[in-house]
Amino acid sequence: MHAMQYELTLPADYDTGIVRARVARVGHLLDDWEGLAIKAYLLRERGAHGSPVNQYAPFYLWHTTEGMNAFLWGGPFQGLSDDFGRPAVRQWTGLAYEEGAAGAPARFAVRRRTPVPDGAVHAEVALEAAAETARLARQDGAVLAAAAVDTSRWEIVHLSLWEHGTPKADGDLFQVLHLSAPGRSALSGGRQW
Repeated sequence: MHAMQYELTLPADYDTGIVRARVARVGHLLDDWEGLAIKAYLLRERGAHGSPVNQYAPFYLWHTTEGMNAFLWGGPFQGLSDDFGRPAVRQWTGLAYEEGAAGAPARFAVRRRTPVPDGAVHAEVALEAAAETARLARQDGAVLAAAAVDTSRWEIVHLSLWEHGTPKADGDLFQVLHLSAPGRSALSGGRQW
């Protein structure tokens, strides 16, 4: 499993309806993308749910680097780059994935990035990330949870999707505008090593 995210921080007075309309128009195009497990189309709006910014920040879980590369180099990402400018794309290696018990669609997401402390025992950090993923997935309203690591920055990212806007998770709260999940059912639960 590979995780990927880019962020487009938009002006404070930006009409986020433009992003909503874009997702409504093109979101379905990845509903059957080869190699994609999930893409959560995430939006934060300044002043809503404590957000200090307007930000469009899709988050992806990939089964294959081929699927990820086909997206980045083969089409859809070019359209986004043409419209908004090419953003930096963050990538993490998967550590853990868990399905939640919520039966409703994902409406909110929480993303938390934390540094791996200098001197930390790597195996312990990875096990803690997997345990936190399982804890998040067991919470009321959890749809799914995942954890991944960027070893170039030594940073853990946790993503959890929720059916409600009051998740029991710390981090940046986003609205989920659409969820493409062509390979979600094939994601392996538990730790990824």
